[in-house]
Amino acid sequence: MSEGVRVIKANLKALAIAGAASDKKALDIITINMRKVSSVCDYFVIASGTSTTQVRAIADHISRKLKDKGERLWHIEGEREALWVLLDFGDVVAHIFLEETRRYYDLERLWGDAPQDRYKEPSRVKPAAGKKKPARRKKPARRKKPAKKKKPAKKKTVKR
Repeated sequence: MSEGVRVIKANLKALAIAGAASDKKALDIITINMRKVSSVCDYFVIASGTSTTQVRAIADHISRKLKDKGERLWHIEGEREALWVLLDFGDVVAHIFLEETRRYYDLERLWGDAPQDRYKEPSRVKPAAGKKKPARRKKPARRKKPAKKKKPAKKKTVKR
């Protein structure tokens, strides 16, 4: 292995891909464990976008995030049309679909024998017990201006 390259286990790589897709608001993110049904890869990650622009953005973000983790993108398909972008990371393959294209190919049904998990975004971590957030400074109360006294109305004198 070359220096500076880290290898992530396939299940963690699939989660990293799903998380990166979620960062770009991908819809209906699913991981499929392919180990028992195919020798092509260990996991599929399937996600959708609502436009070709979003599909491209999701694919680009996944590529960048995994490159930052030291993972190599072996092959990419469909990037120009962005109806279905396939990102091959060796043991994990990501399929980023335009919604209509995903419904048409229905990979989830095609690989229905394999265990599938819907991606759930990790919950936000609460501050550890004992560590309190700094108290907010209260704004000083506004002083009410004294009400203006109404000037007495002038009596009109009627000339007769």
